[in-house]
Amino acid sequence: MSTTHDQVRAANLRTVTALALLFLVPLIAAFWLYYGAGWRPAGHINHGELIQPVIQLPDVRLPMAMEGTPVTNVFAHHWTIVYIGDGRCAEACHRALYVMRQARFALNNDMARVQRVFLVTGDCCDRAFLLREHPGLIVLDASTSGGTKLLAQFPPTDLAHTLFLVDPLGNLMMRYDSRQDLRGLLEDLKRLLQLSHIG
Repeated sequence: MSTTHDQVRAANLRTVTALALLFLVPLIAAFWLYYGAGWRPAGHINHGELIQPVIQLPDVRLPMAMEGTPVTNVFAHHWTIVYIGDGRCAEACHRALYVMRQARFALNNDMARVQRVFLVTGDCCDRAFLLREHPGLIVLDASTSGGTKLLAQFPPTDLAHTLFLVDPLGNLMMRYDSRQDLRGLLEDLKRLLQLSHIG
């Protein structure tokens, strides 16, 4: 009787040990791969291109291109979509500003957490177009010395077709091709706003 009881107990112990190993071994392996071996999955869920390392933008004083009123700390407290270009705003500019406007508008209740900034490098501005098509757009004259300092922080490649995303702490963190479907920018914004406790 005692032998049978010991055999059953040993069998139960083996079963419990096997079940524990079944759950613990994958967890330990994943932990080791991620933290010990430095392995990272190849896939990513963001649509924009991450700027690495993140760039802290300088707080500069820039005049509002349409009114002339100087502003500072423009990126504080909001998520900001930024476009850099000539104030005459040709076809590429029209497309970029359209994508900015529509992506923000599609955020519905969260749209107040996102602002749009157009950093004008010269030939300011097609006022009638900007006022008619893009109310609420913050248009800043970046042709000043402060603007030059700020613009130097942005990657210069293909600016005519590029939108940038800046977080509420003034960190330049992502870039997007404005020729692509705006759903990628919108999905990233929704995810960031959902996860963020700032801005």
